[in-house]
Amino acid sequence: MEELNLEKMLEEIKKTKSLKPLQELRIQMLGRKSALQAALSTMGTLPAEERATFGQKINMMKKLVAEELDKQQKMLEEEAVKEQLAKEEIDLTLPGDNYEQGAKSIINAISDEIIDILIGMGYEVKEGPEIETDHYNFEMLNVPKDHPARDMQDSFYISENLLMRTQTSPVQARTMLEYGGNKPIKMICPGKVYRRDDDDATHSHQFTQIEGLVIDEHITMGDLKGTLELLAKRMFGEKREIRFRSSFFPFTEPSVEVDVSCFNCDGKGCNICKGTGWIEILGAGMVHPNVLRMGGYDPEKYTGFAFGIG
Repeated sequence: MEELNLEKMLEEIKKTKSLKPLQELRIQMLGRKSALQAALSTMGTLPAEERATFGQKINMMKKLVAEELDKQQKMLEEEAVKEQLAKEEIDLTLPGDNYEQGAKSIINAISDEIIDILIGMGYEVKEGPEIETDHYNFEMLNVPKDHPARDMQDSFYISENLLMRTQTSPVQARTMLEYGGNKPIKMICPGKVYRRDDDDATHSHQFTQIEGLVIDEHITMGDLKGTLELLAKRMFGEKREIRFRSSFFPFTEPSVEVDVSCFNCDGKGCNICKGTGWIEILGAGMVHPNVLRMGGYDPEKYTGFAFGIG
């Protein structure tokens, strides 16, 4: 039984230095076609008194070979892990990768600047849902059903009473109800709004608004003008002036369009301001008594102003 020399088999296992040849050796030494398995199949040809001793010897050899194979496999696997770790070792002294941070979009940058200015003037930031009810989006703002002003804001309706908000004004209505009609309000509501419009260089079906609302006793048009003048100077420069032009919005009375003197020509007239010396920046006005009343405020006691930058 030279081919079953145990020492030779164990020595061959120890000499194997990689996992794939070791697996092939395991099949060769312990598989169904191995010499040990073949030896076991010859037991029937031996005298009865020799079979037990022969079988024990073969089984012991199989056990020792299997143990040595497992031992060698474990050692080779540990070495493979160490080798992999050595290849993947991180040098902590190397400088890290420099990832450039993207710039803030111009719309977000301008919105943040306006919000920062108004917070500095004592305004509180309020937010509300972009999917709004017809009640808050229109009716609470003095725009009842079939009102002509609804045609000015061609809307995305989801159902008969749900739509994508066409303005951030519903947040103002919700805040008025939240305050119960007996607390002063000084708030802004920035956010996305949606109107069915043809997208081009100056129009979009989705755009950003920042609306402001102030309600208290003895609020006047002079307070509105002083607020917007300060906002314009901080946004566009100390030399800027503003002017009011009479306009109409259902939720304010009186209503005004607000222009700022042109930054390019200082009001002399150029192609940017179309020769007028002025650039329109927002709409504003005194809160309509009907809006105050629906928000729970007594228009005989409270007045307020609102403005909206788009």
